[in-house]
Amino acid sequence: MDKQIGAKKTVLQELPRVRDRVSFIYIEHAKVNKQDSAITVLDSRGVVRIPAAMTSVLLFGPGTDITHRAMELIGDTGTSVVWVGERGVRQYAHGRALSHSSRFLEKQAKLVSNTRTKLKVAKKMYQMRFPNEEVSSLTLQQLRGREGARIRSVYRENSKKYHVAWSGRDYDPENFKDGTVINQALSAGHVALYGLCFSVVAALGISPGLGFVHVGHDLSFIYDVADLYKVQTTIPIAFEVAQEFNSEDDIGAITRRRVRDAFVDGKLIQQIVKDLQYLLDIPESETFDADVINLWDDKAEHVKYGINYSEE
Repeated sequence: MDKQIGAKKTVLQELPRVRDRVSFIYIEHAKVNKQDSAITVLDSRGVVRIPAAMTSVLLFGPGTDITHRAMELIGDTGTSVVWVGERGVRQYAHGRALSHSSRFLEKQAKLVSNTRTKLKVAKKMYQMRFPNEEVSSLTLQQLRGREGARIRSVYRENSKKYHVAWSGRDYDPENFKDGTVINQALSAGHVALYGLCFSVVAALGISPGLGFVHVGHDLSFIYDVADLYKVQTTIPIAFEVAQEFNSEDDIGAITRRRVRDAFVDGKLIQQIVKDLQYLLDIPESETFDADVINLWDDKAEHVKYGINYSEE
C-alpha cells in the first residue's frame, strides 16, 4: 500500500463556504511555498503560515515567487488568486473558482443576454444604492444621473468630515504616485475592494466579465458589484487615510491594511454573497457544493454524464 505523504487532499464538501472565509491577503517580494495544509510566505522578515482554506483571495504583487506545490494546494482549497501590479493597482490574471458548478454562471448568462432582464438587474443595482427612495419608475439614464449626483455629494461630505481638500477624482493607473494623497488612497482602496468582490464572484462560478451596468471589459461585473459598497467602505477609509498621512508615506500599503481590517470580520463577504443571489434571482438556500456534470439535451434540460448512449 502506498503511504500518503502530507495532508489529505480536501474535498469540495469539506471546504468552508466563501462567506465563512477571511477577506484577502496581499503578498509581494516573497517566496510562497506549501507546508502540510498551509502555504508559507518567506520574505526578509521571516516566514508566515497562511491557512489557504480559510482565505478568500490572495493578491500576488511584484516579486512574488510561488511553487507548483503551493498552487496545487491553493487550487484544491478553492482559494481565489489574483496576480496584480505594484500596490495592487492593476489586475493581470486569476485562478479557478471554488465552485465546480455552472448553475450560477448559466443564470447570469441568461439574464445578461436578454435586454429586458438585463435592464431589470441593472435597475436593481441602482435601487440598492437608494434604499429610502422610490426610483423604480426612473429610466436607466435618470438613475445614472442620480447616482452621479449621489457620489459627488458623498465626496463632498467626506471632504468636510475629514478636513481633506477635494478637487475631484483624478488619477493615472500607470503613475500611482503622481496622484494626490486622497486619490492614491481611493485607488488603493477600490482595488482592494475589487479583489474581494472578485474572490466572491469567482468562488461562486460567476463570470467577472458579464456586467449589467458596466460592459465591454473582462471585469465589468466586478465593477458592478464593487460600486454597491464603495460609499460604505473604501471612500470613508480613503479620506481617513488622507487625513492622517501625507505624500511621503506609503499610501497604498496603509490603505490596503485599513481596508483589510475593515473586511476581516467577513460581514462584507456575507453581504456580497447575499446580494449576488438577490441580483441573479438565486434562492439563498441554493448551494454550490456539489461537483456535478451533465450533458445538454435539446428536449430534456439535462441528461446524465458518463453513460454510453449508443443504440447498440
